[in-house]
Amino acid sequence: MADQPNILLIVSDQHAPGLMGCAGDPVVRTPHLDALAERGVRFESAYCGAPLCVPSRMTMLTGRHCSDIGVWTNSCYLGSDVPTFAHSLGAAGYETVLCGRMHFIGPDQRHGFHRRIIGDVAAYGPGGGRGAGLGERMAGASGQTYPAVAISGAGRTAYQAYDEAVGAVARDFLATRGDEGPLLLVAGFVLPHCPFVARRELFDYYYERVPMPEIPDGYFERMHPAMRHWREVRGVTDLTEEQIRSARAAYYGMVEHFDEVVGEVLAGLAESGQAENTVVIYVSDHGESAGRNGLWWKSSFYDHSVGVPMIMAGPDIPTGETRSEVVSLLDLAPTLADIGGGPELPLTSAQSLLPLLRGGSCAPWRDEALSELIGFGAQYEHPARMIRSGPWKLIHYDEHEPMLFNLDEDPNEFEDRAGDPQCRDLRAHLHDRVLWGWDPERALRSMRRSRAGAEVIRAWTRNQVLTGPSEDCWDAPEGCNTWPE
Repeated sequence: MADQPNILLIVSDQHAPGLMGCAGDPVVRTPHLDALAERGVRFESAYCGAPLCVPSRMTMLTGRHCSDIGVWTNSCYLGSDVPTFAHSLGAAGYETVLCGRMHFIGPDQRHGFHRRIIGDVAAYGPGGGRGAGLGERMAGASGQTYPAVAISGAGRTAYQAYDEAVGAVARDFLATRGDEGPLLLVAGFVLPHCPFVARRELFDYYYERVPMPEIPDGYFERMHPAMRHWREVRGVTDLTEEQIRSARAAYYGMVEHFDEVVGEVLAGLAESGQAENTVVIYVSDHGESAGRNGLWWKSSFYDHSVGVPMIMAGPDIPTGETRSEVVSLLDLAPTLADIGGGPELPLTSAQSLLPLLRGGSCAPWRDEALSELIGFGAQYEHPARMIRSGPWKLIHYDEHEPMLFNLDEDPNEFEDRAGDPQCRDLRAHLHDRVLWGWDPERALRSMRRSRAGAEVIRAWTRNQVLTGPSEDCWDAPEGCNTWPE
């Protein structure tokens, strides 16, 4: 690895790990991500620390799990005394710059970044006073309930306008900065997060081409009770084929739109003259189910929700490789510190990816990833944990029997093997592993304390915060939402 190379970390929101041409999808068009994978390494078994935006991002920044940092929901704050990879690289002499979205909640909008060159898409307080510019109708289609599938189609949203703005700022910054010392630039985007709305030409292109999700006969009748309840809570048990096709076509179009923006950022890097000395990493904060297993969005431990795309390219990184080892977004924190020669982050259980990429004589890779979540809404606040170990995945819900899948034999996760007598010893072993150090009551207490405080701050935020210009929050231009009737 070159001495203190520049680092460009591109982070999207809600990108399913398999929805790239380089990941084998035969329909979606992602030429810029494909080209990045061709000149680097793609990890095909990468996972987030929590299949929800804020917890995932905070665990990625710190290399520590939700249960370590107390960030469980999208209203939880990361403590300012918790070091992040931005702190580590800043200590090593890097200029640390945040361009766009990171979904920080609370008054600390830096967490180790020296500056921010364009703000986040939404207000930084819980239920904040300045929204994402979606408007009343589209705002209702941005969450995890029935309208976010039922309201889909061709059009334009503030999210698309935001990503284009972030891409333009990132391109200009990279192209004009020059060689001013080592740089960490994190370019954060909101696509392909719902609303499921895509430009007309993209929506029309994918509408006839998008495959419908495979659902075996009798699948919902034998579905795990926690997942049946998930579908009921989210209101997606009676979606029509037309609603599913429309939402999926728009989602594919949003992925292509995001890939176009990635192309703009990478063009700025090429113009900078620093491309040969820059490590480029692409990840998303979690996946998107898009109808697979009868689910949508995130907040489950199926691979399309908890899995993430992860690509790394740059100096001293192998080219054209696909790696099957199990890795985690948490591993980015020690990896970035390793790349830049920054101090190690304390208390992390993550691993630097550099020894794995370099091969040779190093300790065996652990080949495991852990993810955590507290329920999926106020109606279902049960702590849950998942462990992926080699080809096996075990999912633990505190009030139910676990789920067990062999992803080599059953990549769609249709066949729960938890009740298979042949898997009894394996199930016991993985169940012990996933429960090690697990204190669900402590997790619930932590979340409820945070929620109690958030209610007061939410009321204050609605009336006080973010009035007037703010470098931490982007203002959507007028007329950026269009929706054909």
